[in-house]
Amino acid sequence: MSKVVYEGWMVRCGRRKIGRSFIHMRYFVLETRVLAYYKRKPQGNMVPLKTLVIDGNCRVEDRGLKTHHGHMVYVLCAYNKKERHHRIMMAAFNIQEALIWKEKIELVIDKQHDSLVGNGSKAPPSFESTVDTGQSTFSSDHENLPGAEGSHPTLVRRTTIGNGLPDSVFDWTREADAKLSNQDKIAQLLPSNRHWHLVRCQNGLRIFEELLQADYLPRSCSTAMKAVGVVEATCEAIFGLVMSMDGTRFEWDCSFQYGSLVEEVDGHTAILYHRLQLDWFPMFVWPRDLCYVRYWRRNDDGSYVVLFRSREHANCGPQPGFVRAHIESGGFKISPLKSRNGKPRTQVQHLMQIDLKGWLVGHCSSFRQHCLLHMLNSVGGLRELFSQTDEVHTFPRIPAMANMTLNSVSHKDMKTPGTFPHPVQSLDQMHSASRHSVMMDEDSDEEDDYHIPESEPEAESVKCEDETKQTDQIDLSCFSGNIRRDDGDKSRDCWTISDGNNFRIRGKNFCNDKSKVPGGKHLMDLVAVDWLKDTKRMDHIARRQGCAAQVASDKGLFSLVINLQVPGSTHYSMVFYFVIKQLVTGSSLQRFADGDDEFRNSRLKLIPSVPKGSWIVRQSVGSSPCLLGKAVDCTYIRGPKYLEIDVDIGSSTVANGVLGLVFGVITTLVVDMAFLVQANTQDELPERLLGAVRVSHIELSSAVVSGLDTNPSSKSND
Repeated sequence: MSKVVYEGWMVRCGRRKIGRSFIHMRYFVLETRVLAYYKRKPQGNMVPLKTLVIDGNCRVEDRGLKTHHGHMVYVLCAYNKKERHHRIMMAAFNIQEALIWKEKIELVIDKQHDSLVGNGSKAPPSFESTVDTGQSTFSSDHENLPGAEGSHPTLVRRTTIGNGLPDSVFDWTREADAKLSNQDKIAQLLPSNRHWHLVRCQNGLRIFEELLQADYLPRSCSTAMKAVGVVEATCEAIFGLVMSMDGTRFEWDCSFQYGSLVEEVDGHTAILYHRLQLDWFPMFVWPRDLCYVRYWRRNDDGSYVVLFRSREHANCGPQPGFVRAHIESGGFKISPLKSRNGKPRTQVQHLMQIDLKGWLVGHCSSFRQHCLLHMLNSVGGLRELFSQTDEVHTFPRIPAMANMTLNSVSHKDMKTPGTFPHPVQSLDQMHSASRHSVMMDEDSDEEDDYHIPESEPEAESVKCEDETKQTDQIDLSCFSGNIRRDDGDKSRDCWTISDGNNFRIRGKNFCNDKSKVPGGKHLMDLVAVDWLKDTKRMDHIARRQGCAAQVASDKGLFSLVINLQVPGSTHYSMVFYFVIKQLVTGSSLQRFADGDDEFRNSRLKLIPSVPKGSWIVRQSVGSSPCLLGKAVDCTYIRGPKYLEIDVDIGSSTVANGVLGLVFGVITTLVVDMAFLVQANTQDELPERLLGAVRVSHIELSSAVVSGLDTNPSSKSND
């Protein structure tokens, strides 16, 4: 048996023969002669799902970042040059992990190549390929020396594949080397190091302005500016944030209002739609939006380059109420620096050359400079974000978008120049609409020929337990609560299902590396929410006539009822009803439901978050997971078809203090809560979310009288 060089969990993703996308976690094993993957960690003589024999003719290429269920994965393709159809596609949610695999596979290929040459065999052809990024190819460490005996052809690799840098995009990161561009006339127009002038230092950044004579520039060309700063983080972590277009961007980019994917050209090129939050007389100046092509690559020195340039697209026409700005050149260059005091350091350059258009303010120099500085300050936001935490985990996300032609937004939404029209679709709607989009056209579910197809998991959910295999959907139309469900972003006094990927839970390898993964699909369905009030504390809500738990019981479904009890002169209860078809014997949920109170107190976990609210409230609530049974008093009521958990928030002095702060401004808050059973052993990993809910701008006046009997019936504990 060959020696194992590297092994671990990676992602298998692609498209089934019927067109639906899939994603599986598979255990990959790289040996000195074989690359294979298994459904689970191999033991004994387990047969792999697929293998690839490694020899000197093998190649491994990066296919870039691919979108799947709103997330992005870094894809690698290992194949044999003589049989390109025989290949293995693998991906990782973490770009560092993908790069390690790429390096290990290349090392094995090189050793096989050297062994052929050492045995006197004819050496395979060199790793020839034309680099599509405009940069020179580079030789491996095994490059032959001139005149050396037994020398073999140079092994040439490339760092980026795909369609290459779009012709219309200027690569300003290569401005110092004129040899890398054949467009001499255009190169003279590009900014170079000697044409930059330091105009100010702010937020720890150096802000430069382009110094070029007007004779060299087209009349329509605006002045370029760039910000340069040092961030104490790895290039990969910064790159992940720069590529994201979800809620994480609000934490460091003050000019970001909304972004989505228009078209994915290939793994390194995409067309994006972007709305700017410029904060310059918003009542009088129309907001700006962008449609641009984004291209990225990773250089040999470990640096990343992300380039922008505006481009028209049929599915992203001008939007009523917005002025379409034009990016002439822009992007990020993320370069590693020597670490200091054991901390990684990275230089981040952000350049923007943008024409903000508009018949009046577009020609106002103060407006242009203010907006440019507003966008360039994102480098300072990155630096501050990493300086305020020991570790930032990023999983790039970018929502897909629907057709955005002129008719996609109603003119009724355009009332005043400063009014933003409603988004074409909410982020949750776009996420749902893209669930079955094609992940990778170049790959199919080949492994279906080798084993029985399994249920399709969601995003990063890596555990295929029997409890997740619900063949039929639960009919939710028969459930109701006194708080309505509304998935709109600006809705008030309502609830919606929070995306499980907003929460990080313990992954499969948590016991080894403490790694956490996005939550993925919920195990149970949230069917209703009640907002109740009474003169006394409300216990055993599941006995309330006609509540969702009773409806579920009549239909033979199992319910988890979570009753958050808020003390005061008037007692309030917010009740969440989670429903599942049945408890699966041996599952974490079954053991939790049928366990004793001590076990339940040690396992029930809450992950809170306040995406919208005042700073003091967000700091008080935080986002750290909390074992509810350890923090506050919890009463468990086990019925024949339900388990109710009465959470007395007032039982803890600390929790009661935070609650008093939250309750005073509850109408201004958007609160996310996720519930799960904590996994403490390897056999219980990875964790699964029981459910997650978002409540938005709840009004106290919406609470209804509970109608419970003053003398509650005895609690059953089966």
